[in-house]
Amino acid sequence: MIVPSNLFDLSGRVAVVTGASRGIGAGIAVALAAAGADIVGVSRTAPADGGEVGSTVRELGRAFTQVCCDLAERASVDNLIEALKFLDVDILVNSAGLARRAPAEQHSDEFWDEVLAVNLTEAFRLTRSVGKRMLDRGSGKVIFTASMMSYQGGQNVVGYAATKSGITGVVHALANEWAGRGVNVNAIAPGYIETDLTAGTHQDAEKRKQFTDRIPAGYWGRPDDLAGAVVFLASRASDYVHGVVLPVDGGWLVR
Repeated sequence: MIVPSNLFDLSGRVAVVTGASRGIGAGIAVALAAAGADIVGVSRTAPADGGEVGSTVRELGRAFTQVCCDLAERASVDNLIEALKFLDVDILVNSAGLARRAPAEQHSDEFWDEVLAVNLTEAFRLTRSVGKRMLDRGSGKVIFTASMMSYQGGQNVVGYAATKSGITGVVHALANEWAGRGVNVNAIAPGYIETDLTAGTHQDAEKRKQFTDRIPAGYWGRPDDLAGAVVFLASRASDYVHGVVLPVDGGWLVR
């Protein structure tokens, strides 16, 4: 059997990446662009030109379009869905995420509702809309962002853990329904990655050491450590991969 040399080539593809302005989302946007995709970056705060991420994507020779959207606000997501309605999206990456920290008995309804909206509900609504057009064409790649909290409960993040567990269910359900219609639905599950979301832990020397000591690879990941997994799931190389939640965790789960 001869394996095509361009299995990971995303040239001519259009990728929508939520949470693209920083952290994991920014790393994913740049990785997809480096593989050849044009990027539509979705975020709440990025400047109109996409800021540093937009510049980097353009330096790679790819197009970058910035769309402002607050995933905690349904009306804002409705506007995003409308804006994407007539765009042939080949790859959708639901990377935006939010965590609110409090002991479970103090975790407010407001925290719960906001985290579920951003991490799960609006990600599904966006996927449902973009996915319909993928199904009409008979092709597409959808990648959700799960977490170590998809497998473990964590502490003081009950809403976040609920959403990340929920993502695995959504991925499995959509894969069952869409795999036979040409659309791949999978997820990555990042381990402990140095981002704003984890700053309270990785910037605390004692906590950082505790976590690092448990990671077989011996170090915290960086957003670009996710590049290979994301490009794989976005490319032809994963055409027979459906319903997978792929840990990219430095071995955290096997310790």
